[in-house]
Amino acid sequence: MCRHLGYLGPLAPVGEILTRGAHSLYTQAWAPHDMRGGGTINADGFGVAWWLPGGEVSRYRNSSAIWTDPAVEEVLPQLNSTAVLGAVRSATNSLSVERNACAPFTGGRWAFSHNGRIPDWQPVLTRLAAEFGTPSLIEAESRTDAATLWVIVRDLLEKSGDAGEFGSSVADPAAVLPRVIRAVLDLSPESRLNLLLGDGETLWATTVHHALSVLVTEETAVVASEPYDDDPRWRAVADRQLVTLRPGHLSIVPLDAEDSERAL
Repeated sequence: MCRHLGYLGPLAPVGEILTRGAHSLYTQAWAPHDMRGGGTINADGFGVAWWLPGGEVSRYRNSSAIWTDPAVEEVLPQLNSTAVLGAVRSATNSLSVERNACAPFTGGRWAFSHNGRIPDWQPVLTRLAAEFGTPSLIEAESRTDAATLWVIVRDLLEKSGDAGEFGSSVADPAAVLPRVIRAVLDLSPESRLNLLLGDGETLWATTVHHALSVLVTEETAVVASEPYDDDPRWRAVADRQLVTLRPGHLSIVPLDAEDSERAL
């Protein structure tokens, strides 16, 4: 599987976010604590996306293990952002190890990561795309479940943000992600679906069979597969939840409830 992390807060070096804490995302690549049967290390590549002041997303990815890339400590620390989304990859058996298979996947103002797997992903996601009216899955950057799932998620986000009869509307990840997850689980109940999505201002995450923790203060919001330090404010997220967070705001609601009151 993988480990991922999203950060919103004061301006910080992108590389420092990847290496922050005694149990940083960098460290989790070779010494994860809570993979839950999803492998032992995350050595099949990594990636990081960060948002520029105008909202544009920049990205860096490498198919090699994060600890082998000098850019993490020599180049990425020279770049600063208030919003960062990073991931280290453990490739599912039979899936390719290549740069294009590494999260984050991006499009417009969005960055996306998938920690998990979808058994029989090709027929499952082909059927899902047909049900949702998604464009051709050949648009996926790589022939993997995560890259293909992003094509479906991205299209639904774009559709939910289309202008309506009375003016423009706003894409609603809090509606899109649960919808996609419920549909995938209907077709492939053993799927593991910890998703992470960001737009530079808000982070959305889900838990389905993998670990996740959050740390939210008035200045900072962090969501991570595993806490990167021993700050007592870290909060573990239960399974099958949808998390929405930004500095000063945390919402955790059940994925199975279509209309649930937000828990603050």
